[in-house]
Amino acid sequence: MGYSNSAGVVKMSIQMLCRFGLSLFLVAVVSGCTSGGSIQCKVSPSSCMHEGSYEPGEEEYAEEEAKDLNKDAAKKVRTRSSWW
Repeated sequence: MGYSNSAGVVKMSIQMLCRFGLSLFLVAVVSGCTSGGSIQCKVSPSSCMHEGSYEPGEEEYAEEEAKDLNKDAAKKVRTRSSWW
């Protein structure tokens, strides 16, 4: 009789692990979807392009941010290539 009880505990443990795994997977998917659409932008950059006119001062800000991001990316590439 002890054997059937432990089988039930194992079954419940497996069910709990499956539920936890599914929950973790769903959280990861939702997090990825709300992270600014970076995956979407990598797949289809044109879908992330701004269309329409800028507000006053917004275009200059966007250009400065783009320059800073490009500098940071170039710095990372140089740092990574120096490890080889």
